[in-house]
Amino acid sequence: MMTKRQGLIVWFQHMKNIKQIKRYGHLIYTSKKLRYAVIYVDQSEIENVETKLLKHSFVSKVDRSYKPFVETNFENAKPDKAKQYDYKMGI
Repeated sequence: MMTKRQGLIVWFQHMKNIKQIKRYGHLIYTSKKLRYAVIYVDQSEIENVETKLLKHSFVSKVDRSYKPFVETNFENAKPDKAKQYDYKMGI
C-alpha cells in the first residue's frame, strides 16, 4: 500500500537552514538562486508540518503542491492520423 504524499514548497532566507527543513519531510530539490526547497510530506500530516515550518524565522512562506488533486486522464489523447503515417515513412 502506497502512502499518499503531497509536496510543499518552502521559501527560506539562507541555504544554511536546509538541514532544519529536511527534518520535516523527504527533501527532493533545493534552489540556491531562488532560495526554495521542495519536500514531500504525508497528506495526513501536511497541516501540522506547514504550521511548524511557518513558526521558523527563516521561512518566508510555504506553498502546497496541487499535483495529487489534478486529474491526469486526458480526453482527447488520441494521436492525429496524418502525423501517424509521417513517422512510418521509410527511407
